Amino acid sequence: MAITEEAPRGPNSHAPAPPTQTRPKPADPKPFDPKSPDARPADARPGGASSADERLADPKSPDTKPADAQSPDAKAADAKPADSKSPLVLTLLLLSVVLLQGPIRGALSAPVMQSWMTVFVAVLVQALPFLVLGVLLSAAIAVFVPASFFARALPSRPALAVPVAGMAGAMLPGCECASVPVAGALVRRGVTPAAALAFLLSAPAINPIVLTATAVAFPRNPEMVLARFLASLLVSCVMGWLWQRLGRTDWLRTPERSHYEGPSKGAAFWNSVRHDVMHAGGFLVVGAMAAATLKALAPASWLRTAAENPLVAILALAVLAVLLSICSEADAFVAASLTQFSLTAKLAFLVVGPMIDLKLFAMQAGTFGRGFALRFAPATFALAIVGAVLTGAVLL
Repeated sequence: MAITEEAPRGPNSHAPAPPTQTRPKPADPKPFDPKSPDARPADARPGGASSADERLADPKSPDTKPADAQSPDAKAADAKPADSKSPLVLTLLLLSVVLLQGPIRGALSAPVMQSWMTVFVAVLVQALPFLVLGVLLSAAIAVFVPASFFARALPSRPALAVPVAGMAGAMLPGCECASVPVAGALVRRGVTPAAALAFLLSAPAINPIVLTATAVAFPRNPEMVLARFLASLLVSCVMGWLWQRLGRTDWLRTPERSHYEGPSKGAAFWNSVRHDVMHAGGFLVVGAMAAATLKALAPASWLRTAAENPLVAILALAVLAVLLSICSEADAFVAASLTQFSLTAKLAFLVVGPMIDLKLFAMQAGTFGRGFALRFAPATFALAIVGAVLTGAVLL
């Protein structure tokens, strides 16, 4: 029901009265119902939150921010302690060197340390260019050459695909750090495992970069280049045929996506280069230090005794190749520095190292599974020694 208000008029006014204005009557308040959803407190409603809380809890709401989101100032404040540690550590290291320069100079002036530094620097300077070139080429092949190319190029029969894949390693520069993910990509894209494993073993041992480094490291023994090529190719083909004959599918885990396959070719290339330089470069430094230590600190009588026994010399250098885990582009210079040992023992070092060492075992276990690595690594080690001994007996 509306209430009508009439505007006042004067006594002598004959003008029509203005239209009346109606004002709606306020609605009667609803009686309180305790069972109504609106009558319950906010924390007792379905969902346990008020409308404002629900709006804040909605991830699509503009007012909502992720829990881990921080402002740039907060992130900068968190990063300051971590960034401030590096200059502090560098400053302390420089102060320590300055304070201890007298003892350090005296230790480095000792004949043993001078001999150690000479061998260490010589191995690094000779091997580093080949290592960098091999890493760049292996990264380019792993990223820009599709694995389907190898699948189309290999014969359909596994017995013929094994030697073809082994010979393909001679045309593709790369170290063992790159051969494992490339072999994994081959298996993942349908290449027979026997052929992929033959490529895995041959590529880091007989590619042009490695053979050129071997020729530079052994300028007076050019037969070492041919011996390394034939022994490595023989071992890789025999291991491929053995896997084809005796291997089982449940021993080999299908590799996952390779870390060289990135969102873009450029990013994947530099990720590959960074990965191989960090790993191969670190192992090169360790190998150079071990070679220098063995040359400078090991008693000459020990090395002479081990070198005089052909079987002990071969086994000793084969085990040393596994422990040092040197990149194949640099291992020839380390082997050449071990002048007490025979060429056959050095050949065993060069054949075993690119096929099985500590880092390769870890990479193979991570790519193909632990069961595969536990079976494949010992067989490869034994066969590599036998192949080196047979080839050395004929050519060296």
